[in-house]
Amino acid sequence: MRFLTSWSGGKDSCYAMMLAVKQGFVPQVLLNMMNENGKISRSHGLPLSILKQQAQKMQLPLEGVPATWGDYEAKFIAVLKMLKAKYTLDAAVFGDIDLQAHKDWEDKVCEAASLQSILPLWQQDRITLVNEMIDNGIETMIVSCNTAMGEGYLGRILSKELAIELQEKGIDPCGENGEFHTLVLNCPLFSERISLPDYSTKMHNDYCFIIWEDFHKDQH
Repeated sequence: MRFLTSWSGGKDSCYAMMLAVKQGFVPQVLLNMMNENGKISRSHGLPLSILKQQAQKMQLPLEGVPATWGDYEAKFIAVLKMLKAKYTLDAAVFGDIDLQAHKDWEDKVCEAASLQSILPLWQQDRITLVNEMIDNGIETMIVSCNTAMGEGYLGRILSKELAIELQEKGIDPCGENGEFHTLVLNCPLFSERISLPDYSTKMHNDYCFIIWEDFHKDQH
């Protein structure tokens, strides 16, 4: 089965892809929905340059599609249809764990593009998932988080100990409800670890973000 991965650059989409590969499915392309100007990813605020670096380490093409929230679904379906034809795809792999509304939406857009939706992490225990990711060689860094967690978590590598610390604070250790987002630095799918530009941190509304220096320079 040939598939595309809905690739956020973070741990869940990465582990979902690893599990799909383990089942014998063959990855063809990564899809990331970008913000309107096509410079950073809509979900995790990652510059296209970092996402491209991840794709290059997997020797896969990356499709970065600019979208507003208003035309997001229409653009997503259109690009699924285009990629299905271009890469002869059978399925799309997503990293959602238990948000039913997300699964319903993914099933809907895949059906519109005549693709099967596959969610390898669906309904699995959070701490177990984080431990499995770490045991399976995923190295991932927190790149944004809510103010309840605080700026001090930005740039930290997700470890088993950190997952327990988050859980004890009442924070989902997978960040499934948007408490935090991650960036995969290395995993068995990569030929080598990605290299990161320097960064600073910033707070915006109720969220703390990493601001990537290379990207910041590009804006001036």
